[in-house]
Amino acid sequence: MIISELTLKNFRNYKALHLEFDPNLNIFVGQNAQGKTNIAESIFFLALTRSHRTHTDRDLLSWDEKEMRVSGRIIKKNMTVPLEVSLTSKGRIAKANHLKENRLADYIGNLNVIMFAPEDLAIIKGAPSIRRRFMDMEIGQIRPVYLYDLMRYNKTLKERNSYLKFDPTKIDTDFLDVLDEQLVTYGHKVIDHRRRFVESLMTISTDLHDKLSHGKEKLVVRYVQSVKTDFAAELKQARQKDLFRHQTSVGPHRDDLQFMVNEIDVSNFGSQGQQRTTALSIKLAEIDLVFQETGEYPVLLLDDVMSELDNQRQLDLLSLVIGKTQTFITTTTLDHLQHLPDKLTVFKVSDGEIIKEN
Repeated sequence: MIISELTLKNFRNYKALHLEFDPNLNIFVGQNAQGKTNIAESIFFLALTRSHRTHTDRDLLSWDEKEMRVSGRIIKKNMTVPLEVSLTSKGRIAKANHLKENRLADYIGNLNVIMFAPEDLAIIKGAPSIRRRFMDMEIGQIRPVYLYDLMRYNKTLKERNSYLKFDPTKIDTDFLDVLDEQLVTYGHKVIDHRRRFVESLMTISTDLHDKLSHGKEKLVVRYVQSVKTDFAAELKQARQKDLFRHQTSVGPHRDDLQFMVNEIDVSNFGSQGQQRTTALSIKLAEIDLVFQETGEYPVLLLDDVMSELDNQRQLDLLSLVIGKTQTFITTTTLDHLQHLPDKLTVFKVSDGEIIKEN
């Protein structure tokens, strides 16, 4: 899978931009705050209809503009598929093959991308909510039905939490039983999706981590479930506590991931080098996982991470992805990049202007 061209209108600092890409390696070089990351973000947005940097749509629009559009042409399985995502006064509109998708979940999966940026270290050492978001985004790309199940679960969860705020003397236990039944139904589906995802991710990432650490470290990825055995029973058992606290205390909305390196919890006790290698192993594992699920390799976005890696990790990274995936790298300089392949395209970025170099 490759993205052959990209067109932006009123996206961040690009009022109008059209780019054609190399099918192998594309490097965007420029100083900070010139617009390099905006290119990676726009490709991510085209794939997932949202940004990896902000939850506020207004941040994505050029100054004083009310609408924006990102479009591109994707080549996969010997077919060319035009994609387009717009933010308009009517909301978010996604089109595949010029046809509007009524549900965003039906659109996601047309373009699979894996993003690796400095903030992705938060997957390892950040809050559990970041790891849940990581699972949600990655599973949603390869199994769009997951997004539907998650949406129904979150909708029921929100309704249950709102009902728990009622006066306890006015609570209808029969209605609460109905909400619990719905929560369990969709919760089991979310849990099953996540369990299968983590099992596959661990199988691949353990092998990759062994290679990246040159046999010195063993990585184990664990899915830490809030539900221990019986969701329905645990939900019922926690009802009085939930009524007192006005929130649901058990369910996949409280799940987490644990990363163990040589039997040590790397999130809390690992060195910075171990945390970076773990994050790199997880991201690289996603590439092969997408291939297993879809039959095609995703597009890889490396946003300002090469300078964060030492020469050996850079070499390991490039050797594992070049020739396998179409890769986009943003960087402030080419000086620290080692062992680049012959087939690549370099784009110089300065104040929102992009020049393609030979």
